[in-house]
Amino acid sequence: MPESTKKLGLWTSTSLVVGNMIGAGVFLMPAAMAGFGSIGLLGWVFSAIGSFFLAKVFSNMSKLLPHATGGPYAFTRNGLGDFAGFLVAWGYFISTSCACAAITKSLVSALSTFFPTLANNNFAAISTGLCAIWLLTYINTRGVVTSGKWQLVTTILKILPLLLVAVGGLFFLQAKNFLPFNSSGFTTYGAISATAAMTMFSFIGIECATIPSGSVENPEKTVPRATLLGLLIATLVYILGSISVMGIIPAIQLQHSQTPYADAAAVIFGNGARYWVSAGVAIAAFGALNGWTLMQGQMPFAVANDKLFPAIFGKQNKKGVPYVGILLSSTLVSLFMSMNYTKSFVEQFRFLLLLSLLSMLIPYLLSAASYLIIRVKNKQVDGWLGAVFLAIIAFSYALWNIVGTGKEAVYYGFILLMISVPFYVWVAYKKSSE
Repeated sequence: MPESTKKLGLWTSTSLVVGNMIGAGVFLMPAAMAGFGSIGLLGWVFSAIGSFFLAKVFSNMSKLLPHATGGPYAFTRNGLGDFAGFLVAWGYFISTSCACAAITKSLVSALSTFFPTLANNNFAAISTGLCAIWLLTYINTRGVVTSGKWQLVTTILKILPLLLVAVGGLFFLQAKNFLPFNSSGFTTYGAISATAAMTMFSFIGIECATIPSGSVENPEKTVPRATLLGLLIATLVYILGSISVMGIIPAIQLQHSQTPYADAAAVIFGNGARYWVSAGVAIAAFGALNGWTLMQGQMPFAVANDKLFPAIFGKQNKKGVPYVGILLSSTLVSLFMSMNYTKSFVEQFRFLLLLSLLSMLIPYLLSAASYLIIRVKNKQVDGWLGAVFLAIIAFSYALWNIVGTGKEAVYYGFILLMISVPFYVWVAYKKSSE
């Protein structure tokens, strides 16, 4: 069967969701949240609940528009029109570029267990990150099925060590490590809002099965199942893992850890475990980077087909891969990753996390706003009470998280969105003149 006609199945689609979600948040999150205290665990709970409602919105819309390639972009454009769809596509493209930069830093951080020079030699760290970025760029230009197989393999390989730490660590918990409950200096509500915004970054990717819908087998059934199954698997790993790591490592020490999962494994299984857990984390980062690189070709391709991005983004190679978006994204990721090596690993991760999250929350917000409109257009007459409730909760949750990202992320995110407006005006003018 030709490469371009092969389809992604349930498990490959699920691995795309799991691989992108876990790869985005599992690495440095315990260290990034250690300064808040154990109240951060409530942030995980709120993020999991809110993400369920968002996942349900995406699942329902994938049934209403099963062949709409582009996920949040396609949903928003169908519901709110071209300009809103363009903003979603732009925000998503920037967000995933920032996320890939954060993931690359996490990959380098995990590899520093084996090669300590990566922790204090910026040239070595940047070079390693660039090699990973462009290797996966090459893999993703070989076809969506090839990329999907890599994603499935890396997802399987990373789940085992992460679960071993998450479950094994429950037998080594020390109650004193969970105190004080709130050490952030914020009110309880403020601390929960801040940690929920941070942990929400770990749930970016719940929509990934919807984006390559045109390349998924039976998308009206496969995409909803993969979305909810992927969310369930990732949530279990996140919450159990955070409890274990926070309960094993004192908060003061955890704040400065570059490899928190490996440090926890050393306590549970002995110092040798540090290496195989770091290997698992590196594989997880590599797999997540692979999945997001795939997304970076599919989204601009869908937008270019609607003539809202330059036509060059719609070009495909002989494998049927929209390679231009992938190449441009990898260039941006390389730039973002290289320019932020002036801060510590944790500080870099936190800033890229919040900027990426804000750029992604806007697509989530507008997708939730589009849900009821799409139902009307599709003449759905049943289940309106539940649909209204779902849309309100999903929209409110996305809006709450936007506030929780903080002033700095909102400021830079606003600038990135404003940059897109002249670009849209130019594209719209060209489209109308054809």
